[in-house]
Amino acid sequence: MALSAVPAPSPRTQAGTAALASLLSDPEHAMLAFDFDGTLSPIVDDPEQAHASERSLQALERIGPCVGKLAVVTGRPVRTALRLGAFAEREGLAHLSILGQYGAERWDAETGVESVPPPPEAVAEVRAALPALIDSLGLTGVRIEDKQRAVVLHTRGLPDPAGAQAILEGPVAELAQEHGLAAEPGRLVVEVRDPSVDKGGALRGLISETGVRTIVFAGDDLGDLPAYEALTAMREGGDVEVLLVAVASDEQTVLVPRADVVVHGPDELADWLERLADALGC
Repeated sequence: MALSAVPAPSPRTQAGTAALASLLSDPEHAMLAFDFDGTLSPIVDDPEQAHASERSLQALERIGPCVGKLAVVTGRPVRTALRLGAFAEREGLAHLSILGQYGAERWDAETGVESVPPPPEAVAEVRAALPALIDSLGLTGVRIEDKQRAVVLHTRGLPDPAGAQAILEGPVAELAQEHGLAAEPGRLVVEVRDPSVDKGGALRGLISETGVRTIVFAGDDLGDLPAYEALTAMREGGDVEVLLVAVASDEQTVLVPRADVVVHGPDELADWLERLADALGC
């Protein structure tokens, strides 16, 4: 692999360099997978307006026909990801699958079929109890996002969003535990959901299904840690070549020490994808 073919920033690890070489030499047996919020889309005050980066989408349209598989693995419901990413309307994404709600839901571009199982009753019970809990904590203004299979509390936009999140975490975790659920913090959010499903398991399943030999995964937040952990274990076991990309921000850098490539925000990820498309000759 010529140095001129390496998209900058180049991998800072030997394992990442090997994975990139494998991707460039054999793209038909490679998969590129992405988180959505904070990775393909910017973080905004209103999560319903977090549309995917146009530049990233255009780069994926170029890359899609060259690689074996594209995937979006997100905590969002499949239908929300489809709306905010407009993936069904783009050319070149025939190999795309969206694994929503951490893998509990699925949509495949090839068939257009959605698989959306019914949500756990426990999530609805927690959703009903949250307004009273929020009022008891004096946190008027916390936004509740109902994802059916999960509930997300957003503190972005409050006078002290980080302080409000810190106040919420303990009581919400107790409420979630009472209903057999887990409360997980993120970038100025606390999400209550079924802990038996995560991005690591979702990616393991997709890798087994497709038989890819190389995988690139890009994420930005705590919800992406299970994906990093699962892929690192697969790499160490010699199962696949893995390139981990951290989309760092001022709010969250937890993935940075574990990553092979670090970019800063969705715009820099779009830069990197454009250079990758050039390197692949797509």
